[in-house]
Amino acid sequence: MVTPDSRASGASELQLFDRPTGGEGALLVHIDTGDADDDLARAEIIALAESAGADIRDIISVSRRRPDPRTFVGSGKVEELAALVASHEAALVIVNHALSPSQERNLERALSCQVIDRTGLILDIFAQRARTHEGKLQVELAQLRHVATRLVRGWTHLERQKGGIGMRGPGETQLETDRRLLGIRIKQLERRLARVRQQRAQGRQSRRRRELPTVSLVGYTNAGKSTLFNRLTEAAVYADDRLFATLDTTLRRLELGNDEPVILADTVGFIRDLPHQLVAAFRSTLEEAAESDLLLHVVDAGDEGWRDSIAQVELVLEEIGALDLPRLLVFNKIDQTGAAAGRRTVEPDAREEVWVSAATGDGLDGLLDAIRESVGEDRLYGTVCLAPEEGRLRARLYELGAVVAERPQDDGQIAMELAVKRRDYQQLVKRDGLRADLLPAA
Repeated sequence: MVTPDSRASGASELQLFDRPTGGEGALLVHIDTGDADDDLARAEIIALAESAGADIRDIISVSRRRPDPRTFVGSGKVEELAALVASHEAALVIVNHALSPSQERNLERALSCQVIDRTGLILDIFAQRARTHEGKLQVELAQLRHVATRLVRGWTHLERQKGGIGMRGPGETQLETDRRLLGIRIKQLERRLARVRQQRAQGRQSRRRRELPTVSLVGYTNAGKSTLFNRLTEAAVYADDRLFATLDTTLRRLELGNDEPVILADTVGFIRDLPHQLVAAFRSTLEEAAESDLLLHVVDAGDEGWRDSIAQVELVLEEIGALDLPRLLVFNKIDQTGAAAGRRTVEPDAREEVWVSAATGDGLDGLLDAIRESVGEDRLYGTVCLAPEEGRLRARLYELGAVVAERPQDDGQIAMELAVKRRDYQQLVKRDGLRADLLPAA
């Protein structure tokens, strides 16, 4: 349910109003930008609002090529919205676009009700869904970073007058206090999440030492990732037919039937224009996908806009540095479309797809076969000679479990016999400065 900010609007005219307690009627304002996927964007904001628990009273479309700097929607549309808010007795207006802090405040002042934009709505949904301690920390950090931009003039109704030496009122003092307290809390959360990142990194190193590959489920929200995760691992991860049903990354051992198990990771779903605050706050969670040996990109086979969903997921993967990882497209929910289960090769790039139903289990044998083939031992073998000053690279090779043996040389160099996974070798070349021509099998 949409949770409002408890603070009243910062209107210097003392036009204060009560913030809603949640569950009241809401008006949706959809911004029509003329894009080809406008219908998909409209359907998505409806689904987001319903997921947040809003009682949608009406949906208003606004055609804008350029936003109005004061209210985004323009003065004429603001008057229309004010009349609709009154007639529907709405306590909340949700705008399907990112609003600047001043636009949000101006709309609240004109409409005398709470106004949130798309980012605020998604943050609210994440706050409802977070269950683990880590998830709650990540959501709180994202919310505080969002709120920090909306403190300006939040207490100006307490000021006697503005400016002038000796004439600054208590409003500015309170605003500075708010900013300082927010800054302290944000730094605390960042320190805690840094420790979480370190713990996750240690867990990944432990799995590497045991040579357990990691396979991560990624995809658009509500594509059925958690249901597929439960079906494959017999876990009991929460799954529901709604957006962002689960946020917290879960790891389980998956037996592939060839005595070579993998670690399967269920990750947070992506969405169009995922707020940067969330990408930054969920960095430790998303790194689980970025450090995987294989990504299972789960797609809703019944979604008419599945191509656009794939593109949106790839944008986020690029942002977290995971776009170049091996990926397998998994089309889920074929029980709702009538499509046949199985593996398919798509020309001209010979991309492989697997069509399954997580609900019924159809096609999962083919998916397991595809995973086995993708994470099978694909190693490069050879010998490299490292200079004494390349100790960091030597430590990195040991960290990856790639060193078979090493022999000191007369010239002070160290000859290292390696058996390194192809993906690790590519990262060593790209990130750690290993020369690309050192392994003859590359």
